Amino acid sequence: MMISAVLDACVLYSAPLRGLLLNLATNELVKPFWSEDIQNEWMRSLLQNRPDLKREDVERTRRKIEFRLPHGLVLGYESIMPTLVLPDPDDRHVLAVAIRANAEYIVTFNLKDFPHSLLHSYNVEAVSPDEFVLRLIQKIPDRVLRVVKLHRLSLKRPPKTVAEYLATLDKQGLPKTVAFLQQHEGDI
Repeated sequence: MMISAVLDACVLYSAPLRGLLLNLATNELVKPFWSEDIQNEWMRSLLQNRPDLKREDVERTRRKIEFRLPHGLVLGYESIMPTLVLPDPDDRHVLAVAIRANAEYIVTFNLKDFPHSLLHSYNVEAVSPDEFVLRLIQKIPDRVLRVVKLHRLSLKRPPKTVAEYLATLDKQGLPKTVAFLQQHEGDI
């Protein structure tokens, strides 16, 4: 069972959160979607805010994402955009991608930009990353714990203890997820 979701640029921006979400996807718990616009947006923001990063390194990260998850890129959503009304018209492309991909969720920190009253007719729900991971945990806790452990153990530069890993996730805006994971520290 996989949950389908558009990953908004704001959740792809940060390496720790991006890593967790993409590990959930590569382990077939999440079917992620994005567009060129979404990819370009997180990369542009990251390069603006982190002048210490090199463009080629960020582009390499994007290529790795697309290689690992080749079916994530959604095309042909542009014609839907003019029909959509959202508080921020610049976010219409995210909803259009969700509609085109028939995604269940938009995972975003910008929940106010995707009101339930506007999304429900498209059978799409906007949720925070914390809520999204919690919903996965509620459905398949053992599988999520296994992926979290694999993700933590894959971190090499630097490696992270369970406590360090959980602190990182907490800083990423996942306090409820962290509260659950703390109860299962031996499994991660």
